Amino acid sequence: MKKLLRTALIGLISVSVFTACQQKAEEKKEESTEETTVETPAAEESTEEVRDGIVWTGSKVTGSHTGTVEFKESALKFEGEKLVGGSFVVDMTSLVDTDLDGEYKQKLEGHLKSDDFFSVEKHPTSKFMITSVKDGAAANEYEVSGDLTIKGITKPVTFPAKVEIKDKEAVATANVVVDRTLYDIKYGSNSFFDNLGDKAIDNDFKLEVRLSTVMQ
Repeated sequence: MKKLLRTALIGLISVSVFTACQQKAEEKKEESTEETTVETPAAEESTEEVRDGIVWTGSKVTGSHTGTVEFKESALKFEGEKLVGGSFVVDMTSLVDTDLDGEYKQKLEGHLKSDDFFSVEKHPTSKFMITSVKDGAAANEYEVSGDLTIKGITKPVTFPAKVEIKDKEAVATANVVVDRTLYDIKYGSNSFFDNLGDKAIDNDFKLEVRLSTVMQ
C-alpha cells in the first residue's frame, strides 16, 4: 500500500513539473513570436538655404564639368512688381568645380583660373549690367538684355529670365549661354585650333543664375 501511494505521489509530481515546464515554454514561445514594433524617426525636412550665385557648366567631347561662382555684389531694380533693371559683380576667385574631388578638382580649378581661361589673377571680377527689359510670355517672365564683361571685354547678351515674388522677396532666375571665344578664351576651341579630336572644348558654356532681393 505504501509502495502504491509512493508511486502515485511520484506520478503526480512528475505531471505537475511537466505541466509547469510546458506552460513556461508556451509563454516563452508567445513572447518570442510577438510582433516587435520599431519606431522609425521621421525624415527631417531640408532646411538648407538656396544661395544666390551662378552654377556653371562647361562641356567637351568626352563629357562636361559643373561648378559654382559667387556674387561679390548684386542688385535688382523694380517699379512696383515689374523688373526694370539690375546688375551683378562676380568674384572670379570663388570659382570652384563641384563634380570632381581631390587632385583632379584642384587641377581643373587652377586651369580655369589660369590665362588659358579666365585669367583670374589679372581679372578677379566679371560683371553684368542690364540695359533693357522686355515683357515675356507670362507676367513673371522677361527678356533681359545687358552688357557682360569677362576679362575686361564687354559684349551684349540677351536671355530669358523669370522673377518670383513672395513675402516681399524677389528671386530672379535665368539660364544664360555664353560664347567664351568672344572674351578671348580660345583654349581647346575647334574654331581656332585644328586636330583637337576628343580634346576639343565647346565654345559655349552655360550659366544658371539666381539673384534675390528684398523689395521695399
